[in-house]
Amino acid sequence: MNRMRQRIAQRLKEAQNTCAMLTTFNEIDMSNIQEMRARHKDAFLKKHNLKLGFMSAFVKASAFALQEQPIVNAVIDDATKEVVYRDYIDISVAVATPRGLVVPVIRNVETMNYADIERTISELGEKARKNELAIEDMDGGTFTISNGGVFGSLFGTPIINPPQSAILGMHAIFDRPVAVGGKVEVRPMMFVALTYDHRLIDGREAVTFLRKIKAAVEDPRVLLLDL
Repeated sequence: MNRMRQRIAQRLKEAQNTCAMLTTFNEIDMSNIQEMRARHKDAFLKKHNLKLGFMSAFVKASAFALQEQPIVNAVIDDATKEVVYRDYIDISVAVATPRGLVVPVIRNVETMNYADIERTISELGEKARKNELAIEDMDGGTFTISNGGVFGSLFGTPIINPPQSAILGMHAIFDRPVAVGGKVEVRPMMFVALTYDHRLIDGREAVTFLRKIKAAVEDPRVLLLDL
């Protein structure tokens, strides 16, 4: 294995050996966010010179949920065994490169709008592909999002990125029959998974957190109205 692969393997084993990992799942109806993107992507591109993707919606929704459930944004200090709460939200976004998986960090997401997030994702992704990421670009995240959906993943359980306490796994969007108002309709659906450290986070907090993300993505007005 090359040095990067060895480092990835070391961190994955560190997570397995340290955390009490548990995963909870949900599914998201992507109809509204797809409609919003289709309606506004051209104007967004014209104003910001950026493509409007789905990742920014999940980053924004995650920041919203992390503020509601700060325990998911916290970490256990292994030296003191104390819980350390962070008053900032730095979200690591997993990026696959020819050399391996890297996780650059979007900092202070709670202060960002969609354009800020898309711009930062674009800049970090370009640096990752050119192998120009510095240590500072990948250090200090408080939560991670991994999108296996870009490769067609239907379902999966992501592994925590230590020393963080949770990771969100996105998956591919597939049309599936679902019950809507007592009728069966075909909707674009995505499975999502939240793996969390059960030493710190209980099931109630984890499920509530994931449902908050679901609500914010399914109805973007939740974010606008702070619901």
